[in-house]
Amino acid sequence: METNQRKPHYYLDLELKYGAHNYKPLPVVLERGAGVHLWDINGKQYYDFLSAYSAVNQGHCHPKIIKALQDQSLKLTLTSRAFHNNVLGEFEMFLSNLFGYEKCLPMNSGVEAGETAVKLARKWGYKNKKIKKNAAKIVFPEGNFWGRTLAAISSSTDPVSYQDFGPYMPGYEIIPYNNLNLLEKKISDPNCAAFMLEPIQGEAGVVVPDDGYLQNVRRLCNNYNVLMIADEIQTGIGRTGKMLATEYEDARPDILVLGKALSGGVMPVSAVLCDDEIMLSIQPGEHGSTFGGNPLSASVATEALKVVIDEGLIENARLLGSIFRHEMNLYISKSKIVKLVRGKGLLNAIVINDLPHSDTAWNICLKLSKNGLLAKPTHGNIIRFAPPLVITEEQLYDCIKIITETLKTFEPDH
Repeated sequence: METNQRKPHYYLDLELKYGAHNYKPLPVVLERGAGVHLWDINGKQYYDFLSAYSAVNQGHCHPKIIKALQDQSLKLTLTSRAFHNNVLGEFEMFLSNLFGYEKCLPMNSGVEAGETAVKLARKWGYKNKKIKKNAAKIVFPEGNFWGRTLAAISSSTDPVSYQDFGPYMPGYEIIPYNNLNLLEKKISDPNCAAFMLEPIQGEAGVVVPDDGYLQNVRRLCNNYNVLMIADEIQTGIGRTGKMLATEYEDARPDILVLGKALSGGVMPVSAVLCDDEIMLSIQPGEHGSTFGGNPLSASVATEALKVVIDEGLIENARLLGSIFRHEMNLYISKSKIVKLVRGKGLLNAIVINDLPHSDTAWNICLKLSKNGLLAKPTHGNIIRFAPPLVITEEQLYDCIKIITETLKTFEPDH
């Protein structure tokens, strides 16, 4: 390869010229990953504190997951669901038993799983709750994010996501997050089929609801015969210090949506889980996917989940998350630029004491990258910190030092 092709601007220019401009990445060109680390094209090592938005909870290129990928790829990768294969059924049994549901429906991307959940809720509403034809409503909280398809952005309250993409999906209603009074008012409507929420809002900036909110959502949904859909695509698979964030309270959802870390970041795998009464609302021909439930993804996802359990990653996330927030709060007590830290487990964010349209958080992330740690702002003045769950306590303290030393250079009295 020519020397100039090892310079970042070569790759940045290629993407700028030939790729869509639908992302604004940090100007770092990565070529290798292992565990909690990434390396750029010139060999510089970074701590990964984004984890591909929690898709690589198990760390980059985990050897057990890669082996599962390689072994299955040599035998059979895709049959489509036109035929049976010898991997899918065992994966469905493993996944259903692990999370305590009667059935699962494998898909590919997280947004596909989200749409599958909405379709299931509507179908259940018409068949089981006897909602009038085409009158079913799904309620969402403000600040939700579950993708960028037309169905997903129709529930968004972020103009960047929905502006100039209308007309929007009908049958959606939006209420404030963490507001039980308005929730009860909306779901008391006999035409309401479901309430879909993230237990912690990730893209919104790791917004954590009040204690008791989730179990009260569960109670209200029971009272009004409304399905509770938990979007655990980012919060699930150990990220928050529990296998599922809903496990912090008595809040078992009727429909569980998983993605991201379901494959350890190796390939797109997602799934929807629920019991027979809901899942069997959909019959052959009413929903599907060419790649959904392929034998390669089934093998990879099975191993990815086993890694989380066998290596104690859930407990590690809970322990190290507490350390991270404790150390950051010590810093914040003397800081003029950081307002607060919030989160659970190893899903955390700091709020910069600045306006959302400010570029301070972006500049902090640029400086962090120069200091060997990769993170990304969300909503202008919020920086999310979510390392792979394989991170050690020693590595975490090293990262805390990088973060705090970087923040100090932005303090007004520096």
